[in-house]
Amino acid sequence: MTTEAMLPSTSASPTARQVWTRARGIVLAVVLLLVGAVAIAVIRSDSRHGELDPRSVDPYGSRAVAELLADRGVSTRVVTTLDEARAAAAPDTTLLVAVPDRLTHRQQTRLHSAVDGSGGRTMLVAPGSWSVERLAPGVTSDPATSFDSTLSPKCALADARRAGSADTGGIRYTTTHLDADECYPSQRLATLLRIPETSGDGDTVVIGAPDILFNDRLDKHGNASLALQLLGSRPHLVWYLPSLSDTAATDDEKGLFDLLPAGWLWGTLQLFIAAALAALWRARRLGPLVPERLPVAIRASETVEGRARLYRKANARDRAATALRSTTRTRLAPLVGVPVAQAHAPEALLPALSAHLHGDGQSLHALLFGPPPGDDAALIALADQLDALEREVRRP
Repeated sequence: MTTEAMLPSTSASPTARQVWTRARGIVLAVVLLLVGAVAIAVIRSDSRHGELDPRSVDPYGSRAVAELLADRGVSTRVVTTLDEARAAAAPDTTLLVAVPDRLTHRQQTRLHSAVDGSGGRTMLVAPGSWSVERLAPGVTSDPATSFDSTLSPKCALADARRAGSADTGGIRYTTTHLDADECYPSQRLATLLRIPETSGDGDTVVIGAPDILFNDRLDKHGNASLALQLLGSRPHLVWYLPSLSDTAATDDEKGLFDLLPAGWLWGTLQLFIAAALAALWRARRLGPLVPERLPVAIRASETVEGRARLYRKANARDRAATALRSTTRTRLAPLVGVPVAQAHAPEALLPALSAHLHGDGQSLHALLFGPPPGDDAALIALADQLDALEREVRRP
């Protein structure tokens, strides 16, 4: 085994061009992912700017309904804190809660205690399971939403009957209140509920979708009529836009799992099952080894050179030296009358070599069983010495 074969002169380190060729696919994918995420964020931020804000003229704003209410003598005031919303509860006021699910449980309890028995109207816009049971006790949201957006009233509530069909399709609700008005049903579950107070003239209205309040949907079907009747029953309208910066929310922050959208658990489980099935599909089936005839013969020198390149790339001089010494001992043992099984035992091999060469056993021990070389030059010197030793033993 030659020194040149074990330590080829060519470098095995990849060049900058090779590194770029291998990594450019991953880099391109990451860049496209980032660009797509930024584009989606920009589009979503543009399309939902000012959502349910009575001061916004954007498609998802509610400036149009506020202007129509003003023409009918109903004043609209926007509040963004819980304390302002609680202080606004009065018999002559309608309190609209734009995004109930943004409130913490503690905020929901405090808000309900303020509006309960106030004599005014509270309108909850598309509350989910996070908020509806606290803001409207006795009401439960159904996990399955309505398939249709535009629904017919099919109830005795005068406001709904005058408005006719409207875009209330969204979250569906059930209630234990026997005197509640259940309107705009979808698969026999209401998307609009009116729950009167047990005493007084106050009530709570729960609607499953905010569409009737949007600027670009107000002129569709009976949306405008329904919105004006629900929000114009009192001379004052307080429009509560819950804010994440509200200091009242600091005592009861939502956890990570509470902020995840509904159905995330089942979605994650489905992804896990799909990944497991894909892994089973692509996994190799382990079995007994089957010998296979190679299509071409590989020269021994190429195999040695390939292994030497791997040793050099890994800077594994110790393994290279161990391989050289082990192979040399295996070839020398039969030449001096030592069984191959004892070729790697110093007490069996070294005395036979010393007797054959009439040399110093200490130098032979350092050569055949010594420590690994410290650098490439020492490894080259070791290979030369092992070659010289084998030639000397084979000399007649």
